[in-house]
Amino acid sequence: MPARPFLTAAFRAPARRLAPLAGLLALAACSKNDIALAPPEAPETVVFTKSAVYPEGVQYDAAGSRFLVSSQTAGTVGAVADNGTYTEFATDAALVSSIGLNLDAGRNRLLVAVSDPGYNTARTSAATLRKLARLAIFNRDNGQLVRSVDLGALLPALNHFANDIAVDAQGNAYVTDSFAPIIYKVDLQGNATVLLNNSQFVAPAGTFGLNGIVYHPDGYLLVAKSDEGALFKVPLSDPTTFSRVTTTGLNLTGADGMRLQDNNTLQVSTNAQAKVQRLTTANAWGAAALSGTFATPPQYPTTLAARTGTDGYVLYSNLNALQTNQQPPVSQFTIARLRFQ
Repeated sequence: MPARPFLTAAFRAPARRLAPLAGLLALAACSKNDIALAPPEAPETVVFTKSAVYPEGVQYDAAGSRFLVSSQTAGTVGAVADNGTYTEFATDAALVSSIGLNLDAGRNRLLVAVSDPGYNTARTSAATLRKLARLAIFNRDNGQLVRSVDLGALLPALNHFANDIAVDAQGNAYVTDSFAPIIYKVDLQGNATVLLNNSQFVAPAGTFGLNGIVYHPDGYLLVAKSDEGALFKVPLSDPTTFSRVTTTGLNLTGADGMRLQDNNTLQVSTNAQAKVQRLTTANAWGAAALSGTFATPPQYPTTLAARTGTDGYVLYSNLNALQTNQQPPVSQFTIARLRFQ
């Protein structure tokens, strides 16, 4: 009879010894899977080489794991991987100088503001120079042109420069014109109208007026006026009741691209100042205060891109070198991760 407990213990002992080993193996398997599924850390900078491309707009395409960048000189849209590889995403006769971009990922389309400041010598013409304002819409997957909308034709007697784009929840696009005091609206069917035309948006000849624009989910637009560093709130229910956001103590001269980080936080790139400013509001953008800055090299930071897990990225366009005809042309361009101080 004593043999039974002895045999039972002998057979039980290996099971007790194996149990911790099984747990370690299971933990190792889980850790391996977690590592495999973890997304790579977003880079601090993405540097790409494309001589004289001079991009103005940037967006991040999460589905394609790439940045999309415009060009004032080539009339193309490029794709830039995190390792700096540059490839053409879209090239079409509708593009003269591609300026601001808006990736409407939910509708699988990239919207491009198109103008003619005269830097694309292959496509500029007397008919379009400082007269062109166009919205070009491309398929996000294959870069094929879906629609081209002539905005300048709505008021052909004026000079035009289509600059930046916002898209609302219904898919309507809103485009700023830097040479005319106009905000355009383009619906999903491609019908273009003038949302707002007001003398308060006029800028001196040769300077940029309306520039960056974002849509706020509470039903209004926030719009920057670059030459005077002003910020406006434009209700979509009645655009004529627009108001100027109080920015006491702030210098937003050169305000360019903007990004609504959340309902109460707005990022504003101020190009000639070589910085991105982060603004906050406590009264639905009746007023704004500074909550952080990100200093850049003197390379004319223009527009901003959202990327999950970061405060976003800013594009160093080097448009100041293009505007002064710097030789040789700039060949390396940087997309930098924002780190506000």
